[in-house]
Amino acid sequence: MQNHFVHHCIVFKFGGASVKDASGVKNLRRILQQFPKQNVFVVISAVGKTTNLLEKVLDAYFNGENWRELFEQLKNNHLTIAKELMEDASEIESVLNPIFRALEEKLQSTHSDCFEYEYDQIVSFGEILSTTLISKYLNLLGVKNQWLDVRRMLITDKSFMEAKLDWEKSAEMLDAELVSHSSDQTQVFVTQGFIAGSTNNLTTTFGREGSDYSAAIIAYLLDAESVTIWKDVPGLLNADPKFFPEAVKLDAISYEEAIELSYYGATIIHPKTLKPLQNKNIPLYIKPFLEPEAPGSVISATGQADNVPSYIFKRNQILITIFPKDFSFISVDNLSEIFYILSQHNVKINLMQNTALSFSICTDHKPRRIGEVLNQLTRNFLIKYNDNMELVTIRHYTDEIVAKVIAGRNVYAEQRSRTTVQVVVKCD
Repeated sequence: MQNHFVHHCIVFKFGGASVKDASGVKNLRRILQQFPKQNVFVVISAVGKTTNLLEKVLDAYFNGENWRELFEQLKNNHLTIAKELMEDASEIESVLNPIFRALEEKLQSTHSDCFEYEYDQIVSFGEILSTTLISKYLNLLGVKNQWLDVRRMLITDKSFMEAKLDWEKSAEMLDAELVSHSSDQTQVFVTQGFIAGSTNNLTTTFGREGSDYSAAIIAYLLDAESVTIWKDVPGLLNADPKFFPEAVKLDAISYEEAIELSYYGATIIHPKTLKPLQNKNIPLYIKPFLEPEAPGSVISATGQADNVPSYIFKRNQILITIFPKDFSFISVDNLSEIFYILSQHNVKINLMQNTALSFSICTDHKPRRIGEVLNQLTRNFLIKYNDNMELVTIRHYTDEIVAKVIAGRNVYAEQRSRTTVQVVVKCD
């Protein structure tokens, strides 16, 4: 790669909560102004709550219901931010309006039969809108930057909603895009998280919360010096403070520990984010966007090994127990069939247990997907399930901690290893 930008850049990622309103966008500008001599690649999510709103728009569109009111709400949310950023927001509005028109045209067309395909084409508008708005605002206020369409740089297969990256092709495309925009000045590039493009120019996505992964891919491909994720928390916490008010900050942890935590569902980092960074030894900082000078937390090869207990609470789980119809034992063939069905529907197992006579899994309860899985399984198996469950995972547990966390709750399944305990309980 010849581009001078490549070897001297840092990657910043701003999530939806950090750009949910005009003050968040102004804060992003202040942060960028603190790095005037640095090449920065800025990866931005959709404005807070936009993805949820677009999912509702998609459902209305796909089910033949009225999407107009939701569409107007989406439009107003973005235009309100623009007006609060600048007294005369006409220049920002002029770059947003063609995007609104393109979305409206899409919603007026007939949808295909593939929900996943339509999801990626529609929900991706959130990131296009947020980055277009923010890039234009920054340029108008003197933070010169180049807006880039990530769909021309990160190239994936056509696994809609869970796209798989073509690393080689993406390296080539990203390099070509940067070369065409390169200059001798310090540069800021603004692009989208979560979304990508297939080889035949269709929009794809990496799955919910995939913006962190986008930042990690770009950092890996550019040999970036570091990645910083700007969040609404002081750093990496040992529990979600919404569920666990006594959460404490972990100053520094290793890639391995962070991968374990994300595998079990810690919401701070997307599970696929850490591997590319670990492969190139790129440190990942998690910093509070309202206090950019604060140290935050760092995930790196030299993370400390202080075994502070970490707590992960995954709600909206379903516990499914599967029995052979002929009351025989669970065999390898049975398991093979079960795993095949789960894989077909992209169902991620959060916990599994087998006995001689049954096989149980705990997974996220996504009604559309789980309904299809249960339909297929009932052809050859008897099924029992409990919904409205919660999966509690504790890393570096003690018996006292486990007893305290699950006190008075019915335990439906439990698993322990040397470092981790997982318990399935009914949601309170």
